[in-house]
Amino acid sequence: MSYLLASFVAVLLLSSEACGKTVTGLFKSEVARQQNGQFITKFMYQGDSGLLVCRLDNSALATEKESRLLLYQDMDSDLDNLSCSERLAKAQFTISLSQEEHNQTIPRQSSPTAWQALYADRYTCQEGAVIPSHADLSFTVLLFNADSAGNPLEHFSAEEAGLQSFYFLLLLAYFIACCIYIQPLYQALRKGGPMHTVLKVLTTALALQGCSALCNYIHLARYSRDGVGIPLMGSLAEFWDMVSQVSMLYMLLSLCMGWTLSRGRKPQSRPLQWEQSPASTAVAVGGVITQGVLLLWEQYSELESEHHSFHAQQSLAGLLLMVLRVALALLLASVLYQIISTERSTLKRDFYLCFAKGCFLWFLCHPVLFIMSVIFNEHQREKVVTIGVILCQSISMVILYQLFLSRSLYWEVSSLSSVSLPLTMSRTNHRGHY
Repeated sequence: MSYLLASFVAVLLLSSEACGKTVTGLFKSEVARQQNGQFITKFMYQGDSGLLVCRLDNSALATEKESRLLLYQDMDSDLDNLSCSERLAKAQFTISLSQEEHNQTIPRQSSPTAWQALYADRYTCQEGAVIPSHADLSFTVLLFNADSAGNPLEHFSAEEAGLQSFYFLLLLAYFIACCIYIQPLYQALRKGGPMHTVLKVLTTALALQGCSALCNYIHLARYSRDGVGIPLMGSLAEFWDMVSQVSMLYMLLSLCMGWTLSRGRKPQSRPLQWEQSPASTAVAVGGVITQGVLLLWEQYSELESEHHSFHAQQSLAGLLLMVLRVALALLLASVLYQIISTERSTLKRDFYLCFAKGCFLWFLCHPVLFIMSVIFNEHQREKVVTIGVILCQSISMVILYQLFLSRSLYWEVSSLSSVSLPLTMSRTNHRGHY
């Protein structure tokens, strides 16, 4: 298991590509011919004083090749049906690359608008012409929005603006909550009891989300200064978030399936247990593997595109991931309905109803927010989904924390027997007492 986890980390970190708003690379004539213009980057400008800066290492070679940078506003699929020369002629701005540095001011945008940069040269539209064996052109492209003072110094695209502040506030909230609750939580974990394993999983998942937020903040803080950030931190943030997701999924599925399977062969007088049976484990592991594969597919199905959080759901894998979450929510709803409908204890029914709220919020927040995001402007949608999912899943964890901690304290103070507890950890030939 540890070997598989190590391999998973290696694949995630080594296969990621760094895409930032300081873009470095090579202008390639062959690629420009194949694509009718080599795609360089995409950036969403807003307001006044937008700026694009292009720097070259060999301006003489650029002049010889008649190199130029083309800027398209709201580039649509209709351009793909045009001929090469017609496609290039549709550019809003054409920058002739004859100097070591070129600055292009972007006109005022009444609303945030996506611009794409393409490279072309004298060989792009000449299918039969032989491309000389020149070295490819090295370039650096910097893209800026106006900052609060109106100066073109802001590396963030309009669709990314505000995320750094959100992660800062999220980390501040985590820190304050940690200072307040770390001691009682530590005491509850030390004490053990029937809620011990669930609290450990919840604490681990929340800690992983905190690590993800920290890595995202470090990446975005560096990104705000140089437009590149620390891609390794971005990849680590996604990795910690993925592990948190699959940990919670395993716990919720294993709990519910264990409760259901245990009811058919144990009398009502015995406590409902977290059954580690082959059937419940198989269902939980199957769900985890499916979600893990879809998460990885979502991240790397379009390596040539800009790097997004998996919350963006811009591919088939992302849509399948949301379908999986809806299916899991329906499965848990069916399982919990069977339990609640046959449960005679009011205390246990209240427990399961509260547990169901936490589960449904965890699984359904993403699909619901994704559907609701269509009412927002394009540059707001990804932020709405990303911020909304993080907040909803944090609230879900708080609900589950309160549920398990309050039940644990209630039974401790009341000195009730473990028969009344709705959750214990099962062990072979051993019945745990609180």
